[in-house]
Amino acid sequence: MDKQQAQRKNSKMVVKLMAIVLGMFGFGFALVPLYDVLCDALGINGKTSEVAAVYESVEVDTSRLITVDFITRINTGMPWEFKAKTRQVKVHPGEMSQVNFYVRNPTKSLIVGQAVPSVSPGPAALYMNKTECFCFEQQTLQAGEEVLMPMKFYVDPQLPKNITYFTVQYTLYNVTASAEVVAMN
Repeated sequence: MDKQQAQRKNSKMVVKLMAIVLGMFGFGFALVPLYDVLCDALGINGKTSEVAAVYESVEVDTSRLITVDFITRINTGMPWEFKAKTRQVKVHPGEMSQVNFYVRNPTKSLIVGQAVPSVSPGPAALYMNKTECFCFEQQTLQAGEEVLMPMKFYVDPQLPKNITYFTVQYTLYNVTASAEVVAMN
């Protein structure tokens, strides 16, 4: 094989590899909308409303007791300490409850965090109504600062009878860079 043939083969290989890289990049971008569509279609969404629910006095269903577990996660790159002060509560549908979450910024710099909730099983998310939540806004903590963040909620009495237990998970993300961009504008 002469030098020109080798260069043509190498050029073709580079083009093929670049096409594969671009395809993988495009597929990565498409995963989020595909995931949302798939979860919606299968009813396993688990996303809660980002809007505070307005609590209107409803009749508390004392005949039922719902167990709610709280789990916390920290996304890669987020140096905060984050945990639920109450790991589990048992509530009657319609009853207002409050749990607290502890967060601490152990670094030497200001960091902005955003908590994203999810509920499992997904259908329970429709009946989890938060009236006050740290997840509604970004949280800014100074270096070394620690705070207790409340979350007030009630479980809608229309929760299907077969759901007696669900988990609320909060994942905390470092959004300092995007918060700085917003603050500049």
